[in-house]
Parts: sequence; structure tokens; C-alpha cells
Amino acid sequence: MKKRLTAILLTAVMGLSLAACGGKTATNMTATSRDRNSGDGTVYIADQELPLAGSIKSDSMTPEEAARADELRAMAKEALDLTNARRAERGLPALVWSDEIERCALIRASEEVTLFSHQRPDGSDWWTVNSDLLYGENLAMGYTDAASTVQAWVNSPAHAENLFGDFLSCGIAIYEAGGVLYVAQEFGY
Repeated sequence: MKKRLTAILLTAVMGLSLAACGGKTATNMTATSRDRNSGDGTVYIADQELPLAGSIKSDSMTPEEAARADELRAMAKEALDLTNARRAERGLPALVWSDEIERCALIRASEEVTLFSHQRPDGSDWWTVNSDLLYGENLAMGYTDAASTVQAWVNSPAHAENLFGDFLSCGIAIYEAGGVLYVAQEFGY
């Protein structure tokens, strides 16, 4: 009886988790945002280096890595174009691409490999990559193109809230590890 009750409770919790995060994509996506008017005045900026397997080129990359970075950045830019097309359908202004937010997004995308969460692997909040810039975040993993990633975010109420929120700027980065794409879409004002 005890095992059956435990199984029922676990099934209920998993079902509610799936429903809250958009159905079958619950293990592939997550979203969050924070109120820009409730800060404590402390500015956090991550001091770590950008990873080498992502959508931002580095001088230390091989020619092959640099070419792949260009492909991934084109996918990130396409994701913003698709996001802005969806915003336009709702009469919302386009989000402006931010290179600074993109750099933060690449750090967050690389962290997804270790911990797919809005908590960073060191236990700090997602926005501490740069608390002056980051106010909303959509994460995804396992999608292979911009269209399916954006469509999944549109279909999820929590992600759509960020996509169609009052943010003004955006940076998207993609990190590749083990053949899997990890996407971070960061929003700012």
C-alpha cells in the first residue's frame, strides 16, 4: 500500500511538472524572469571566460570551431528574427539584439550542460552572470533548429510570457556539447 501511494504521488508530481512547463517538452525547456525594480543594488558579473564550443567566435578556436560558431550564431540570430516575427503578430515592438547579453547567454548555455536549471552550477541565480543586463531567461536543449526552438517556447505559457513581455533587448547563444545543442535566450531592458 505504501509503495502504491508513493507511486501515485510521484506520478502526480511529474504530471503537474509537465503541465507547468509545456507538456512533453518539460525536460527540454525552462523559463524565468525577475522584476527589474526589486534589486538590492548589488551588481553581479561573472568573471569566467567564454566557452569554446559555442556561437561566439574566439581567437583561440580552430578554423573548424570558428566555422561552427558562425553556423550556431546564424541559428541564434534566426531565433531572434522568429521571435520578433511572433511579437509583430501581436503588435509588440521588436527586441533589439545585444552583443553584451549574447555573451551572458553563452555562459548560461554552456552551464546547461552541467545543470539544466535557472540556478547556476555554483548555486547562484541565473541572472548573476550580469545583474545589470539580465531580466528574463528561456532555456532549451536538444532542439536542432531555430524554428522548432522558438515554436516550443511560443507553445509554453511561461516561455511565451518572456517572448511577449515588455523586454527591449535580447541575446541568444547556443552551446554544443556531445552533439546536443543548448540554447539560452536572455532578455533585458
